[in-house]
Amino acid sequence: MPRPRASRIVADFDDSDRSRKVSLTFPPNRRMRPPNRIRAMPMLLTRTEPALDLLGGDPSAPALVTPTSRVDYGELRERIDDRRSALGGGRRLVFLSGANTVESVVTYLAALAAGHPVLLLPSGVEGAALDELVARYAPDVMVRADARGFELTDVAAGARHAFHPELALLASTSGSTGSPKLVRLSRTNVTANARSIADYLDLGPGDRAATTLPLGYCYGLSVVNSHLVAGASVLLTDRSVVEPAFWDEFAALGATSFAGVPYTYDLLETTDFASRDLPDLRYVTQAGGRLAPDRVRALARLGRRRGFDLYVMYGQTEATARMAYLPPELAETAAGAIGVPIPGGSLRIDEGVAGAAPGEGELVYSGPNVMMGYAETSADLARGPELGELRTGDLARRRADGLVEITGRLSRFAKSFGLRLDLDRIERMLAADGIEARTVAIDERLAVFVRHDRSIETARAAVEHSTRLPAHAFDVHAIAEFPRTPNGKPDHAALRAHTALLRATDAPVAPTSPADAPSAPPAPSAAELRDLYAELLGRPDATEDDSFASLDGDSLNYVELALRLEERIGALPADWPSRSIRSFGAPAPSVEAAAAVDTRVPPDDRATPAGPSHATGAAPTAGRRRIARLETSVVLRAVAIILIVATHADVVQLKGGAHLLLAVAGFNLARFRLSGSSAGAADERRERRRRVRGLLRSAALIAVPAVLWIGGVALIARAYDPATVLLSNWLVPGTTGWSEQWQFWFLEALVWSIVGLAAVFAVPGVTRLERRFPYAFALTVLGIALAVRYAVSGGVTPASPMRYALPAIAWLIALGWLVARSTSVPRRVATSAIVLVTVPGFFGDPVREGIVAIGLGLLIWATSLPVPVVLSGALGTVASASMFVYLTHWQVYPPIEEWSPPLAIVASFAVGLAAWWAWGRATAWLAAARRRARTTTA
Repeated sequence: MPRPRASRIVADFDDSDRSRKVSLTFPPNRRMRPPNRIRAMPMLLTRTEPALDLLGGDPSAPALVTPTSRVDYGELRERIDDRRSALGGGRRLVFLSGANTVESVVTYLAALAAGHPVLLLPSGVEGAALDELVARYAPDVMVRADARGFELTDVAAGARHAFHPELALLASTSGSTGSPKLVRLSRTNVTANARSIADYLDLGPGDRAATTLPLGYCYGLSVVNSHLVAGASVLLTDRSVVEPAFWDEFAALGATSFAGVPYTYDLLETTDFASRDLPDLRYVTQAGGRLAPDRVRALARLGRRRGFDLYVMYGQTEATARMAYLPPELAETAAGAIGVPIPGGSLRIDEGVAGAAPGEGELVYSGPNVMMGYAETSADLARGPELGELRTGDLARRRADGLVEITGRLSRFAKSFGLRLDLDRIERMLAADGIEARTVAIDERLAVFVRHDRSIETARAAVEHSTRLPAHAFDVHAIAEFPRTPNGKPDHAALRAHTALLRATDAPVAPTSPADAPSAPPAPSAAELRDLYAELLGRPDATEDDSFASLDGDSLNYVELALRLEERIGALPADWPSRSIRSFGAPAPSVEAAAAVDTRVPPDDRATPAGPSHATGAAPTAGRRRIARLETSVVLRAVAIILIVATHADVVQLKGGAHLLLAVAGFNLARFRLSGSSAGAADERRERRRRVRGLLRSAALIAVPAVLWIGGVALIARAYDPATVLLSNWLVPGTTGWSEQWQFWFLEALVWSIVGLAAVFAVPGVTRLERRFPYAFALTVLGIALAVRYAVSGGVTPASPMRYALPAIAWLIALGWLVARSTSVPRRVATSAIVLVTVPGFFGDPVREGIVAIGLGLLIWATSLPVPVVLSGALGTVASASMFVYLTHWQVYPPIEEWSPPLAIVASFAVGLAAWWAWGRATAWLAAARRRARTTTA
């Protein structure tokens, strides 16, 4: 609903020279201010010098409050007058640096009252940045007012600058810290914005805001201005919202509001804010960057329960802080919108921006708070107003409900491989997939930063899918913390510098002489690597732009391909399954490059590249490593199958390996079959088909060799029933006790779980839901599977053979899936807790449960594990063949274990490895035959 019209009152004021009529605007439904509040304002309008008075409170009312002091409006005015004298006569340029202290506010207000243009330096501006500002603008007075005390330095005697009569305030440009480019703000800008904010927040003498943001940040300063002009008060503090003492002071001193940027609300989630008793809290505000809509809704719901309002606001320093706000009653239903213009302002959208979607355009703001212009030297301080409106640089659209929504930023667009990329949209897309990310672009190359190595693979697949960029055209890096400016905003400049450093560090260094050249073999070409992928994955249609994931690779061929690739190009990056084949191959030399080679140097003496620079951790070219690192899932697969065979051969009694393998299988299913992201209905249908096809293919890769082997044994030895041959023994009713029919329970559970997942993801909308809430979706599946487990088990510990039947063990596959989606520390902690709650008691055997729990813990917290180099190849091969070893060992070890259990183990692995090799060769031959048949037919 539109806001009611404000009331206008005309008041007569009299000073020593003349009388004047002044129009004052009051918000509707607001009690009238005391007469002395009105009398406090004519100083602004009647003095001949360009003074600015923001004090609107009764002399006896509190203006500034700290834990140890209170300054009323009357005392504040006296202190301002004293400080005006200290600042000197004439109009002087004042640089003010300091904390949220009384002395800082007094100095700031004194400068405005005396007509001195003042720059509030952002926190952290010192050293070279401060020196550059001083050199450019030559301040007359420099003031430091912080916890260490108050210090005023006269840099130059008198006044030495020419200022425009309206100039009141200088501020660092939005998104910068200590930038020499400043925003020039007039008296009208400051007063108009302060009164407008006071209007829509309905501020009055009973309001008290805590200073959760620095005064050197325009948002933080606007809190002070709007409260003082409304006769309200400010609680001055430099404490963080994560400090319990902040909230103790907040409650004890009767604060009614606080302001926050998105990072502030990130911090609040780590505190007990949601449960704190804050009876005086009337509202909270959010600006300084986009807060995700679900976060807005959650905060609004919390406010509804606890009795405070949420104001989501939009602004820029160039508009003296505020341009729009979302009325609190719309926060839940219109989350994501910036709302309506502030009182006195207007917004329009100029369409026709290249690359923008229909209905989108640049947001343009008009109002009395639009800056005078920019300044880059002291000479610019004499210039007058230069802008009638502010082109924000933000892309926006008008929603069906009439509210404005920001859709991107013009400066946050990049061009790469001919594609126009919306960097903010990429971040939002990744956030919808549960990945917190930051994006920058340098020289038309995209760089994506995530918080953990585990997120690299998922982020790369999602970006490749949504942007259509080839995997080698952008980089994904893990970073411990996202850099932020002192104002709490994302520091994209720091990320760009870090990106440049990473690229410089990663660039190959040419040897200075042939003797310096590495002795590694030449890097394989992309075409050679494509042939390797085609052979091992059975995909003769593979192209150089394909990846392991796009070619439907799975856990059965993952290890072998990884080992073969490492032989060719060195250690692989964590996200190699989602990288294109082309990104690993040595580029073919151009004609110019070939012509530049000095043919007089013998080929053997030329330096050859050691491999692609992005293959981090490549094998060293000198000396030998003793320790290698294998992916944790690979090590667990190898160790688990060894434990299974050794236990069955009675060499050891360490059970639990097969159940651990189920969890690892769920982990790999999530990585290889449930990865990827796309946007749009058509892309979702394509993604749904891809997932279902990939899941069914995985089930077939297990079921076909299993049915052939078990069926062959059944025909020869008459050992297995038809239900066992068809991997459906768990469906046979009335089965009691362990028998040889249960020997393949692991394969039954795996195949039917995968088929069940294919059925689930065939339902429209499920793929989109899983992409948007990956962790929550996996957690829900686990919850359902656990409910089934407890229902069929009749308790925590199922009896044998129920602990081998699909209904009682499907939860392990879901748990592995959840591990793969645990891409942040809080999620890994939560998943670890789930492991500790669900695994104990399942077997009634602490050792068995310990093996499963420890394995899952390693899978959660360790991306890779150190192993001796001499064992790495063998472990990788055993892991690759683990399914075939499990499938065949039932017929191998029993006749041998009676006289030599160790030999029974060796024989079991020998037969399993042989079966794995033979199956691989057979499937490759069949694929080649089909290709030849298609070629002949064509």
